[in-house]
Amino acid sequence: MAKKLAITLKKSLIGRNENQKRNIKALGLKKIGQTVIHNDSPIIRGMIKKTDFMLDVKELEEA
Repeated sequence: MAKKLAITLKKSLIGRNENQKRNIKALGLKKIGQTVIHNDSPIIRGMIKKTDFMLDVKELEEA
């Protein structure tokens, strides 16, 4: 079964550099507190790693 990740934005994008803003936008996040679900993949993990201080990530197990 494929793992899923619940990614929540917990800090503002104000004052962040453009690469960080683009990573957050590519993940589909726009507002603080918004949560999106993505499949666990190396690409998504790399985006999370670049902005991990702004995100809350939880692993979800598919039934």
